[in-house]
Amino acid sequence: MQASTILTIAGDIRALQAEGIPVANMTVGDFLPAQFPIPADLAKGVQVAIQEGNTNYPPAPGLQELRAAVQQHVRRTQGLDYPIEAFTIVGGGRPSLYATYRLLVDPGDCVLFPVPSWNNHNYRDACQVRVKGIQCSPENAFQPTADLIRPHVQDARLLVLNTPQNPSGGVMPKEEVEAFGHLLVEENERRKTTGEKTFYLLFDQIYRSLVFEGYQHYSPVELVPECAPYVIHSDGISKGLCATGLRCGWVFGPPAITRKMTAFLTHIGAWSPKPVQVAVAKWLENEKGCQAWDTEMIDRVQTRLDALYHGMEELRSEGLPLHFIAPQGAVYMSVQFRLEGKVTPDGTRLTDNESIRAFLLQHAAFAVVPFRAFGVEPEDEDGWCRVSVGAVSAKEIEEAIPRLRQALQSLK
Repeated sequence: MQASTILTIAGDIRALQAEGIPVANMTVGDFLPAQFPIPADLAKGVQVAIQEGNTNYPPAPGLQELRAAVQQHVRRTQGLDYPIEAFTIVGGGRPSLYATYRLLVDPGDCVLFPVPSWNNHNYRDACQVRVKGIQCSPENAFQPTADLIRPHVQDARLLVLNTPQNPSGGVMPKEEVEAFGHLLVEENERRKTTGEKTFYLLFDQIYRSLVFEGYQHYSPVELVPECAPYVIHSDGISKGLCATGLRCGWVFGPPAITRKMTAFLTHIGAWSPKPVQVAVAKWLENEKGCQAWDTEMIDRVQTRLDALYHGMEELRSEGLPLHFIAPQGAVYMSVQFRLEGKVTPDGTRLTDNESIRAFLLQHAAFAVVPFRAFGVEPEDEDGWCRVSVGAVSAKEIEEAIPRLRQALQSLK
């Protein structure tokens, strides 16, 4: 297994900060609590739950009151009506992704996913499966289309999709979500005649609530109900509530699979902490509070992404070698630094995304993550990077733009 590229970059950032250099840290898919605190009522709810003695093991599938609250939340926000047996509470988003790989894909089986995408290559290594990453284009905000994936499905056991997407910030259009639903049904109808293993979709919607004006999130099951037996949804509070450290997520899908997931995760101990479960159940029951928070959260994220977008627009209008995709969702923006072949003031030639990334950090204190960290082959990166706003203020972004301008102007 390989070390996390993002954590490696974090070491470089800390070295600069230790020298007293202010760095615009645009690398982390996390939320700095000083910028994005969790809801006050949720924080209070966790404290009260601890004081009330909720510090022992939770039930393996999760607290019944939380499963019921999630069931109602999914029905209210997505129009999906699943039985309570379809819901399992887990310790954040990662256990649901890992468990789906482990349960549904045998060593040697093939997993399909678009690239760039988050962490699939690491699950490949952990689970000894074959993977096929399908390169997506900036014209579609790096979101895949069903037509792009269709030629590869006959060899695959699992398809992994994420929308709004990490790392691109793209949101899959409604017509494509629907097309994927039909693709699942068509491929599984074919497999029924051949006796092949079922073809499943792992649908990661952890950024579901973070979509901006003009875009909307959909589940394929909303649009093509017949595909429900083949879809495993992964969701939770990590991103929508800025609560990455509280470790509370949920899986819902076919009950036969979620029951096995509960059993599997029991042996790993990947439960969500009981006081967090108690507090999240109460939070989700407050429909008006949830809606108000979502509105406020979108505004706070979009304010920062707008500052980034306008700064990039300004630099591009000055003729600097940039390209980017307008923010659609999540906390990310895809930016292309067209710097390959250029020479830095100290005579270093920029040859790939890694050298571009290091230049931006050292000369502009502007920290980004190259798409190589998300499964894109070096020859396909072409200067594209993920820029995250979860750990910075709009003011810090605005202050970073002149540094970035000066660094780009220094290149020959």
